[in-house]
Amino acid sequence: MNQPNFVVFLTDDQGYGDLSCMGATDFRTPHLDHLATSGARFTDWYSNSPVCSPSRAALLTGRYPGNAGVRSILAGHRTATGLPTSVPTIATALKDLGYYTAMSGKWHLGLAEGSRPEDHGFDDWFGFMAGCIDYYSHIFYWGMARQGIDQTHDLWENGNEIYRNGEYFTELITEYALKYIRKAVEAGKPFLLYVPYNAPHYPMHVPQKYINRFPGLPWDRQIMAAMLSAVDDSVGEIIAELERQGIVENTLSYFQSDNGPSRETRNWLDGTQDPYYGGSAGKLKGHKFSLYEGGIRSPGIMNWPARIPAGQVISEVGAAIDVFPTLLKAAGDDLSKYELDGLDVMPMVADGNASPHEEIFWEMNQQTAVRRGKWKLTLNGRLVEGAPEEDDVHLADLDVDMGEKHNLKDEYPEVAAELKAAAETWRNALEDRWEREWVPHANGTTGHVKRS
Repeated sequence: MNQPNFVVFLTDDQGYGDLSCMGATDFRTPHLDHLATSGARFTDWYSNSPVCSPSRAALLTGRYPGNAGVRSILAGHRTATGLPTSVPTIATALKDLGYYTAMSGKWHLGLAEGSRPEDHGFDDWFGFMAGCIDYYSHIFYWGMARQGIDQTHDLWENGNEIYRNGEYFTELITEYALKYIRKAVEAGKPFLLYVPYNAPHYPMHVPQKYINRFPGLPWDRQIMAAMLSAVDDSVGEIIAELERQGIVENTLSYFQSDNGPSRETRNWLDGTQDPYYGGSAGKLKGHKFSLYEGGIRSPGIMNWPARIPAGQVISEVGAAIDVFPTLLKAAGDDLSKYELDGLDVMPMVADGNASPHEEIFWEMNQQTAVRRGKWKLTLNGRLVEGAPEEDDVHLADLDVDMGEKHNLKDEYPEVAAELKAAAETWRNALEDRWEREWVPHANGTTGHVKRS
């Protein structure tokens, strides 16, 4: 078999329950549903952070965020540094194997020269580099209410600022993605196409034609459904282009969200300070910023007709850090060349093997979490950003309680103690490395709050 092509889709602030194949009943996502039914859908797939920059760093590097140099949401001004160039990405690794590499969408891993997509292995790229933009003017407004911070235009092609005023950004992402596929085919090269959509991250913008599909929904849910419907259409266009080019059979397509749904008041756009309820984590507890399942468990899909059997629903555990090693191994690379926390999950997805993970860890400010088999332990868990800890120690059996409603720490004290020790050992090692390796260079540390 020739080297496969790779298309990596990522959405922004999309909840676990916000695809119809993941249980949403009030709107449909037919193209993503088809990608799932013709490949593998994961029920226990994770992002590696409940917020965007660290989650993206983990996906692209195969490392836990703290081992990749990005542990928090990065600033959006044009001098903000980000992902260190000393850390290889999927793009740099595949480029060494002769791949054409392209990105279309949201970067959010640094704006300063030296921190941009071209500095991390992408031959071509289009999109924006801050955390969010207006979908039509492509202006980064966030934070401008603070003294001394102005709004910034943030739309680029290969490092050159461009203007596409009035054009809906989700559709622009797809326009450039199709262009890059055709460029790769014309060059006769295998390719990596990274497509990080910023939807359904605020501001809640979407053309009326998508809103009209969901006339009976309340406003917050209607806009969410419409934004995701636009993404779903775009995914369908990209898969259709792979079919037109005759390359869909040997293309591995992957989809997940960067973290759970946002409850931030700024989603409303009406000046109120009410928590936002447009996104859904399904039966899970928690949202963006939380290490409970709703903040980190993600809709996940992997499709590769030549290798992955269709119609699978996989309940084995996997995570974004596994994408790097899985893609690189599929491309024929030697994984021993890289420092990786992720593992190759292709035997799990293609051959029915068990998860290669014994345990997976997370950290976010004062929160730390670990999953080992059916057990999930969360330390200092927060349901909403800024809220006090709900439980110092929370133990859940996810096989019977995916919503983490029942704290079993007193019923299973030995399990709780063992997982707490494992989580703290992992966290302490990460903190030691952070202070030694990353803090002196001030890369990716914007906004990180050290544990007290």
